[in-house]
Amino acid sequence: MKRLLSTVFTLSLAFSGMAYAEKITATGDSWPPFLSPDLPGQGIALQIVRAAFKEQGHEVEMTFVPWTRSIKAVKEGKVDILVGTWWTKKRTTFLNYSDDYLVNNIKFIKRVDDSFEYDGLESLNKKNVGVIRDYGYSDNFKKAMNFKKPETTKFINNLKKLVHNRIDLTLEDEIVARAFIKHEAPELKDKVSFSSSPLSSNTLHITSGLSNPKNNRIIADFNKGLAKIKTNGIYDSILKTNGLL
Repeated sequence: MKRLLSTVFTLSLAFSGMAYAEKITATGDSWPPFLSPDLPGQGIALQIVRAAFKEQGHEVEMTFVPWTRSIKAVKEGKVDILVGTWWTKKRTTFLNYSDDYLVNNIKFIKRVDDSFEYDGLESLNKKNVGVIRDYGYSDNFKKAMNFKKPETTKFINNLKKLVHNRIDLTLEDEIVARAFIKHEAPELKDKVSFSSSPLSSNTLHITSGLSNPKNNRIIADFNKGLAKIKTNGIYDSILKTNGLL
Protein backbone atom coordinates (compact mmCIF):
# COMPACT_ATOMS: atom_id res chain seq x y z
CA MET A 1 0.00 0.00 0.00
CA LYS A 2 2.82 2.38 0.90
CA ARG A 3 4.54 1.58 -2.40
CA LEU A 4 1.30 2.30 -4.30
CA LEU A 5 0.82 5.63 -2.53
CA SER A 6 4.44 6.53 -3.20
CA THR A 7 4.01 5.73 -6.90
CA VAL A 8 0.81 7.79 -7.11
CA PHE A 9 2.51 10.70 -5.35
CA THR A 10 5.50 10.55 -7.70
CA LEU A 11 3.25 10.44 -10.76
CA SER A 12 1.18 13.35 -9.47
CA LEU A 13 4.34 15.42 -9.08
CA ALA A 14 5.45 14.50 -12.59
CA PHE A 15 2.11 15.42 -14.12
CA SER A 16 1.90 18.65 -12.15
CA GLY A 17 5.36 19.55 -13.47
CA MET A 18 4.25 18.75 -17.01
CA ALA A 19 1.14 20.87 -16.59
CA TYR A 20 3.24 23.77 -15.36
CA ALA A 21 5.67 23.51 -18.28
CA GLU A 22 4.53 25.95 -20.93
CA LYS A 23 5.45 27.68 -24.13
CA ILE A 24 6.84 31.18 -23.60
CA THR A 25 6.10 33.50 -26.51
CA ALA A 26 8.95 35.89 -27.26
CA THR A 27 9.65 38.76 -29.61
CA GLY A 28 12.32 41.26 -30.64
CA ASP A 29 13.92 42.73 -33.72
CA SER A 30 16.85 41.27 -35.64
CA TRP A 31 19.99 42.36 -33.76
CA PRO A 32 22.89 40.11 -34.79
CA PRO A 33 24.88 38.52 -33.31
CA PHE A 34 22.56 38.61 -30.28
CA LEU A 35 19.29 38.04 -32.14
CA SER A 36 18.72 36.94 -35.72
CA PRO A 37 16.55 34.36 -37.50
CA ASP A 38 19.57 33.53 -39.68
CA LEU A 39 22.04 32.62 -36.91
CA PRO A 40 22.54 29.30 -35.07
CA GLY A 41 20.01 29.16 -32.25
CA GLN A 42 18.71 32.51 -33.54
CA GLY A 43 21.53 34.39 -31.82
CA ILE A 44 23.55 34.47 -28.61
CA ALA A 45 20.84 36.12 -26.50
CA LEU A 46 18.18 33.63 -27.52
CA GLN A 47 20.53 30.70 -26.92
CA ILE A 48 20.95 31.88 -23.32
CA VAL A 49 17.26 32.63 -22.82
CA ARG A 50 16.16 29.27 -24.22
CA ALA A 51 18.71 27.41 -22.08
CA ALA A 52 17.53 29.19 -18.92
CA PHE A 53 13.86 28.46 -19.57
CA LYS A 54 14.65 24.86 -20.55
CA GLU A 55 16.02 24.33 -17.03
CA GLN A 56 12.51 25.18 -15.80
CA GLY A 57 10.80 22.95 -18.35
CA HIS A 58 9.64 25.73 -20.69
CA GLU A 59 10.01 26.19 -24.45
CA VAL A 60 10.47 29.57 -26.13
CA GLU A 61 8.67 30.45 -29.36
CA MET A 62 10.33 33.46 -31.02
CA THR A 63 8.85 35.92 -33.51
CA PHE A 64 10.99 38.63 -35.12
CA VAL A 65 9.28 41.97 -35.75
CA PRO A 66 10.50 45.61 -35.70
CA TRP A 67 11.42 46.92 -32.25
CA THR A 68 8.53 49.36 -31.87
CA ARG A 69 6.02 46.59 -32.57
CA SER A 70 7.87 44.19 -30.26
CA ILE A 71 7.83 46.42 -27.22
CA LYS A 72 4.18 47.36 -27.83
CA ALA A 73 3.12 43.69 -28.00
CA VAL A 74 4.85 42.84 -24.72
CA LYS A 75 3.66 46.02 -23.01
CA GLU A 76 0.07 45.06 -23.89
CA GLY A 77 0.55 41.45 -22.74
CA LYS A 78 -0.01 39.98 -26.21
CA VAL A 79 3.46 38.36 -26.14
CA ASP A 80 5.14 37.04 -22.99
CA ILE A 81 8.68 38.43 -23.23
CA LEU A 82 11.07 40.76 -24.96
CA VAL A 83 14.29 38.77 -25.30
CA GLY A 84 16.72 41.70 -25.20
CA THR A 85 15.85 44.83 -23.22
CA TRP A 86 18.03 47.57 -21.81
CA TRP A 87 16.97 49.06 -18.48
CA THR A 88 15.39 52.52 -18.39
CA LYS A 89 13.38 54.07 -15.60
CA LYS A 90 10.46 54.77 -17.95
CA ARG A 91 10.21 51.14 -19.00
CA THR A 92 9.89 49.95 -15.40
CA THR A 93 6.43 51.54 -15.39
CA PHE A 94 5.18 48.86 -17.80
CA LEU A 95 7.83 46.10 -17.88
CA ASN A 96 9.01 43.57 -15.29
CA TYR A 97 12.78 43.06 -15.59
CA SER A 98 14.76 39.86 -15.12
CA ASP A 99 18.27 39.59 -13.76
CA ASP A 100 20.78 40.70 -16.39
CA TYR A 101 22.38 38.05 -18.59
CA LEU A 102 24.72 40.06 -20.87
CA VAL A 103 26.29 43.53 -21.08
CA ASN A 104 26.33 45.80 -24.15
CA ASN A 105 28.89 48.58 -24.64
CA ILE A 106 27.15 51.39 -26.51
CA LYS A 107 29.67 53.32 -28.60
CA PHE A 108 29.47 56.27 -30.95
CA ILE A 109 30.10 55.62 -34.63
CA LYS A 110 31.65 58.35 -36.73
CA ARG A 111 33.05 58.90 -40.20
CA VAL A 112 36.55 57.47 -40.47
CA ASP A 113 38.13 60.91 -40.99
CA ASP A 114 36.40 62.41 -37.94
CA SER A 115 38.66 62.99 -34.91
CA PHE A 116 35.71 63.07 -32.48
CA GLU A 117 36.11 61.24 -29.17
CA TYR A 118 33.30 60.98 -26.65
CA ASP A 119 34.11 62.74 -23.38
CA GLY A 120 30.78 63.24 -21.67
CA LEU A 121 27.55 64.70 -23.00
CA GLU A 122 29.18 68.13 -23.35
CA SER A 123 31.37 66.73 -26.14
CA LEU A 124 28.19 66.26 -28.20
CA ASN A 125 27.45 70.01 -28.32
CA LYS A 126 25.60 70.99 -31.52
CA LYS A 127 26.00 67.50 -33.00
CA ASN A 128 23.34 65.60 -34.91
CA VAL A 129 23.32 62.11 -33.35
CA GLY A 130 21.18 59.57 -35.18
CA VAL A 131 19.19 57.31 -32.84
CA ILE A 132 16.74 54.41 -33.13
CA ARG A 133 13.16 55.16 -32.10
CA ASP A 134 12.14 53.64 -28.73
CA TYR A 135 15.64 52.27 -27.96
CA GLY A 136 16.68 52.30 -24.31
CA TYR A 137 19.45 54.89 -24.33
CA SER A 138 20.44 56.28 -20.94
CA ASP A 139 18.04 58.76 -19.38
CA ASN A 140 20.71 61.48 -19.26
CA PHE A 141 21.39 61.03 -22.97
CA LYS A 142 17.70 61.22 -23.86
CA LYS A 143 17.14 64.31 -21.70
CA ALA A 144 20.19 66.22 -22.97
CA MET A 145 19.31 69.35 -24.95
CA ASN A 146 22.75 70.40 -26.26
CA PHE A 147 22.57 68.22 -29.38
CA LYS A 148 19.93 66.92 -31.80
CA LYS A 149 18.69 63.33 -31.90
CA PRO A 150 16.99 62.63 -35.25
CA GLU A 151 15.16 59.29 -35.12
CA THR A 152 14.82 56.38 -37.49
CA THR A 153 13.61 52.80 -37.13
CA LYS A 154 16.66 50.94 -38.49
CA PHE A 155 20.40 51.06 -37.79
CA ILE A 156 21.25 50.87 -41.51
CA ASN A 157 19.40 54.15 -42.07
CA ASN A 158 21.68 55.90 -39.58
CA LEU A 159 24.80 54.40 -41.16
CA LYS A 160 23.76 55.67 -44.59
CA LYS A 161 22.95 59.12 -43.22
CA LEU A 162 26.32 59.16 -41.45
CA VAL A 163 28.45 58.40 -44.52
CA HIS A 164 26.42 60.91 -46.56
CA ASN A 165 27.05 63.67 -43.98
CA ARG A 166 23.40 63.98 -42.99
CA ILE A 167 24.23 63.26 -39.33
CA ASP A 168 27.46 63.64 -37.36
CA LEU A 169 27.30 60.47 -35.28
CA THR A 170 25.21 57.44 -34.51
CA LEU A 171 25.55 54.80 -31.79
CA GLU A 172 25.05 51.10 -31.17
CA ASP A 173 26.50 48.19 -29.24
CA GLU A 174 29.96 47.74 -30.76
CA ILE A 175 29.65 43.97 -31.27
CA VAL A 176 26.25 44.39 -32.94
CA ALA A 177 27.45 47.24 -35.16
CA ARG A 178 30.59 45.42 -36.33
CA ALA A 179 28.61 42.24 -37.08
CA PHE A 180 25.97 44.20 -38.97
CA ILE A 181 28.51 46.07 -41.09
CA LYS A 182 30.44 42.88 -41.85
CA HIS A 183 27.40 40.95 -43.05
CA GLU A 184 24.93 43.59 -44.24
CA ALA A 185 26.96 46.63 -45.30
CA PRO A 186 30.59 45.61 -45.98
CA GLU A 187 31.00 48.58 -48.31
CA LEU A 188 30.83 50.85 -45.24
CA LYS A 189 33.55 49.05 -43.25
CA ASP A 190 36.33 51.45 -44.25
CA LYS A 191 34.12 54.53 -44.05
CA VAL A 192 33.26 54.48 -40.33
CA SER A 193 35.04 54.02 -37.01
CA PHE A 194 34.16 53.79 -33.30
CA SER A 195 34.77 56.10 -30.38
CA SER A 196 37.14 54.75 -27.74
CA SER A 197 34.85 55.51 -24.81
CA PRO A 198 31.29 54.16 -24.65
CA LEU A 199 28.24 56.25 -23.89
CA SER A 200 27.24 53.52 -21.46
CA SER A 201 27.52 49.85 -20.62
CA ASN A 202 23.96 48.55 -20.68
CA THR A 203 22.90 45.34 -18.98
CA LEU A 204 20.66 43.12 -21.10
CA HIS A 205 17.49 41.57 -19.65
CA ILE A 206 14.36 39.76 -20.66
CA THR A 207 11.21 41.65 -19.75
CA SER A 208 7.53 40.80 -19.42
CA GLY A 209 4.67 43.28 -19.52
CA LEU A 210 3.13 44.21 -16.18
CA SER A 211 -0.24 43.78 -17.89
CA ASN A 212 0.56 40.08 -18.41
CA PRO A 213 -0.90 38.11 -15.46
CA LYS A 214 1.98 35.62 -15.76
CA ASN A 215 4.76 38.22 -15.68
CA ASN A 216 6.03 37.53 -12.14
CA ARG A 217 6.14 33.77 -12.67
CA ILE A 218 7.85 34.12 -16.07
CA ILE A 219 10.57 36.38 -14.70
CA ALA A 220 11.07 34.24 -11.58
CA ASP A 221 11.43 31.08 -13.68
CA PHE A 222 13.94 32.75 -15.99
CA ASN A 223 16.02 33.99 -13.06
CA LYS A 224 16.08 30.49 -11.53
CA GLY A 225 17.05 28.93 -14.85
CA LEU A 226 19.74 31.55 -15.47
CA ALA A 227 21.29 30.84 -12.09
CA LYS A 228 21.33 27.12 -12.91
CA ILE A 229 23.03 27.48 -16.30
CA LYS A 230 25.65 29.77 -14.76
CA THR A 231 26.37 27.05 -12.21
CA ASN A 232 26.29 23.98 -14.47
CA GLY A 233 28.53 25.44 -17.19
CA ILE A 234 25.95 25.86 -19.96
CA TYR A 235 26.13 29.67 -19.83
CA ASP A 236 29.93 29.75 -20.21
CA SER A 237 29.71 27.15 -22.98
CA ILE A 238 27.35 29.39 -24.97
CA LEU A 239 29.68 32.37 -24.57
CA LYS A 240 32.73 30.32 -25.62
CA THR A 241 30.94 28.90 -28.67
CA ASN A 242 30.12 32.44 -29.78
CA GLY A 243 33.58 33.86 -29.13
CA LEU A 244 32.59 36.01 -26.14
CA LEU A 245 34.69 34.19 -23.55
